[in-house]
Amino acid sequence: MANLLVIEDEAALARNIARYFEQQGHVVEVAHDGETGLDAARRLLPEVAIVDYQLPGMDGLDVIRALRDIDTQMRPIMVSGHASVAVAVDAMKAGSFDLLTKPVPLASLQAVVDRALLESGNRRALAYYQRREADAAGLDQLVGESTALQTLRERVRTIADIEPGDGTAAPPILVLGETGSGKKMVARACHFASPRALAPFVDLNCAALSADQMDVELFGCEIGAFPDAHERKVGLIEAADGGTLFLDEVGELDLGLQAKLLGVLKTGKVRRFGSVTDRHVNVRIIAATRCDLDALVAQGLFRGDLLHRLRVLQIDIPPLRERGDDVWRLAQHFAALFAQRYRKPAPTLDASAEASLHQHGWPGNVRELRNLIERTVLLSQRPVITSSELLLTVIPQPLFTEDIPERPALARLEAVEREHLERALEQTGWNVTRAARRLD
Repeated sequence: MANLLVIEDEAALARNIARYFEQQGHVVEVAHDGETGLDAARRLLPEVAIVDYQLPGMDGLDVIRALRDIDTQMRPIMVSGHASVAVAVDAMKAGSFDLLTKPVPLASLQAVVDRALLESGNRRALAYYQRREADAAGLDQLVGESTALQTLRERVRTIADIEPGDGTAAPPILVLGETGSGKKMVARACHFASPRALAPFVDLNCAALSADQMDVELFGCEIGAFPDAHERKVGLIEAADGGTLFLDEVGELDLGLQAKLLGVLKTGKVRRFGSVTDRHVNVRIIAATRCDLDALVAQGLFRGDLLHRLRVLQIDIPPLRERGDDVWRLAQHFAALFAQRYRKPAPTLDASAEASLHQHGWPGNVRELRNLIERTVLLSQRPVITSSELLLTVIPQPLFTEDIPERPALARLEAVEREHLERALEQTGWNVTRAARRLD
């Protein structure tokens, strides 16, 4: 049940409203003037306030404005014996959830209160999840104390604060780093440390869809734009309006879509597929890739003008092998995290485990370490984890090379080719496009 506040100078009406909602299980407080009502609102923080239009002292409109200053999630409902279009407009502008005309049937008032409580609950739940998401994506989630990571955190903090004062889109950010180094986490940190933190954060993997699917996903479509377009679809660029759009693996984006994305960055406008009108958007683009975009430009696979636009601000994420003792700190952090998640006692890692972790090359970076520790925590039956339980070789795994390993002279050509292809796919995370490109 909810806390309700009734601000009504007619004592009999206020008493009847309070009694009615108390019978529904709500906690109700009554005030007969604006100042007393605001004092009660600060103390009670009600979900809904029922406010009379004509009050002694402050009028109902001023009371509603003050209530919204006290708690933006509160839903004020105005009641007036002289309702008109002008009063209704003023009430909505002041922040009233609805306007009812006296005499008000209590059943009708309850229906409006129920709607207000539902919206208030939804908004509070949304605010809760937004806060939780922000807490899970803040700068403190970039675990480590190495010089490289401290430099990274400071750069993210500086870049996140950059926001134009004229209401236009913030400059794009290009995030570069190896696979598994934490590009999405850095993008989220940039968003949630910025003035856009309460606006949407939308992410899309550019390697996950075909060019046609990506076009509709990014820009949306109108009904009938193509045979299967049975309903209007809002694109992710529009969905991220006011916030951030994160484009992971931007190097995989089709050349035609690169041109359309460049147009959005230049003009701040987006046009749905099948539409004849443009829509203004204020969205910050954060693009990430593990590819050498300059090399792709030289090969004609990526637009140089788009690269220059995306590279207004750039963040380079250091690989895990260059972060020194952060490997050990992250391993302990993940061990505690997964022990809590799987309701197991938090294990400790002994000196042999620490040595093994430091000697490994970490081609998969933080993602590889995280998966290793999760597997170890799940399978370990002892409170102390040794190097043997890590199931980790101390020899760094080599980066992919196109040299075919030696094989017996009589080995079948098909078997050698298959193994070569499998190794290429493993090193590119089973992304067929990237593996084919690396194999030329």
